[in-house]
Amino acid sequence: MMSGADAGPAIEEPARFGGRAAEPVDRRLREAASAYADTVRAEGLLREAQALDPQCLPVYFALYKFYFYKRRLADAESAALSGLAAAASQAGFSSDWTALSPESARWAAVDGPQHFYLFSLKALAFIRLRLGRAGEARALLDKLAELDPQDSVGASVIRALAGAAI
Repeated sequence: MMSGADAGPAIEEPARFGGRAAEPVDRRLREAASAYADTVRAEGLLREAQALDPQCLPVYFALYKFYFYKRRLADAESAALSGLAAAASQAGFSSDWTALSPESARWAAVDGPQHFYLFSLKALAFIRLRLGRAGEARALLDKLAELDPQDSVGASVIRALAGAAI
């Protein structure tokens, strides 16, 4: 999961969680990983990747991790929300997590946009916890427990952190 450290790449190479990326997008993701220490250059490459394919889930994953590691939590939150919207659109369900139920998607599948949605919901909970919004984080984690009772995305780790934040 994410940590608060600014050492090391925030974008794993290759960072392709969420599916495949077309070659021009993939190239920019790799270049951004290599340029991580140069925040302006890395962010520019990530934004280029996003402009090339605004529905590419691996780009959102890279963006919210990058911003989180750079301690730009508001930007990380925005990227996670955009990733949730893209995943929901691709999977054909509401991007409003409060409107979702166990019947909204095949949540147990460990591939596809619904799994990316669950993982990004967990990331959003962690980001909000780090922003000091523990109540919002716990609400997200409660929804994750409902949608992913097998804890396939490891939300229990964030739940333990949220419990310690009380």
